Amino acid sequence: MKAEIITIGDEILIGQIVDTNSAWIGQQLNDVGIFVHQITSISDNKEHIKKALKEASARANVVLITGGLGPTKDDITKHTLAEYFNTSLVFNAEAFAIVEQLFKSRGREVSEINRQQAEVLANCKVLINQVGTASGMWVEDNGVIYVSMPGVPYEMKHLMTNKVIPKLVALGGSQFILHKTILTQGVGESYLAEMIADFEDELPPNFKLAYLPSPGSVRLRLTASGDEISVTNKMNELVATLSNQIQSYIYGYDDDKLEQVVGNLLNKKGYKIATAESCTGGYIAHMLTSVAGSSSYYMGSTVTYSYASKSDLLGVPADVILKQGAVSEEVVLAMVEGVKKLYKTECAIATSGVAGPGGGTPEKPVGTVWVAISTPKGTFAKKLSLGENRLRIIQVAGLNALNMLRRELI
Repeated sequence: MKAEIITIGDEILIGQIVDTNSAWIGQQLNDVGIFVHQITSISDNKEHIKKALKEASARANVVLITGGLGPTKDDITKHTLAEYFNTSLVFNAEAFAIVEQLFKSRGREVSEINRQQAEVLANCKVLINQVGTASGMWVEDNGVIYVSMPGVPYEMKHLMTNKVIPKLVALGGSQFILHKTILTQGVGESYLAEMIADFEDELPPNFKLAYLPSPGSVRLRLTASGDEISVTNKMNELVATLSNQIQSYIYGYDDDKLEQVVGNLLNKKGYKIATAESCTGGYIAHMLTSVAGSSSYYMGSTVTYSYASKSDLLGVPADVILKQGAVSEEVVLAMVEGVKKLYKTECAIATSGVAGPGGGTPEKPVGTVWVAISTPKGTFAKKLSLGENRLRIIQVAGLNALNMLRRELI
């Protein structure tokens, strides 16, 4: 069974809102073995909608449509669908009862424009929306299923979960789909591709490898479909092979978070940690404390942005800062030892760098970051060169720092 998603709304195209609906729908369909082959976003325009429906029907067995079912004049989806299917809109008493109930619970009367929310396509199976005023519509035409749903996320999710997914599953035609994601840090996409080129070339025909890069990390996603037992066994074998090839860069699998992996290691060893941050401005502290239960190992942070704060709070000698500069190995090593002493922890992380856009020099250009790591095994520092985008520099520096600590802990 092939599916296609069409999202309707000018607000998506102009960037006023982000289309989270399609991502969620795609995940739900994948979980029940239905492939999404295309996602299309279009404006609130009658001809655009008709054209998108026609093209989607040539590619997919199921076309899922979100948006444009509201009561205002810019919401034209229902009327356009009526023209496309050469049918009319009819009043549905059951849908109207929900509208009345919702308005009554808010102490309001149903206006004529809201009454029109209960109008549905004459040729559809009505998907009653228990949490909103716009019901969904299920139409079967020339062997293709069309499902129109509200664009409001919680209303769409209600209909997908309780009405649409069960009906699609009951039709059959889905297949077993398995994903496995390998999470890496500290290696670029192109270098990773070179390392595992032979592995990728030898993949079975029903297996596909995708590279999903983001600032500071690369996710490798293996996807396969077919018989559940054979696919699962082969997937386990391939993941083991791939993991052996790139083990030094792997920090987790599937939904693992680097900060969670580090937290688990700290807990396992009974270590406490503190952070001293300059260029990262508390970002590492934020990552570590985003994990539930982090209070068992995370003791505190200092954001020592100025020269004075580095000296006053962490004991970094002023003459070292003046001689070496704040962005230096000597300073970041003193910072990590200082924060470790301040919070009486076994482990610590410190960062100092040039996040830009100004402040760079030929010797220390924007993107130069020093990271120091301290554990019971010892203390060391590493210099990173992270480009010129300020927010990316902060994010990638934080990920590198956590992964450096992870590697020391294991």
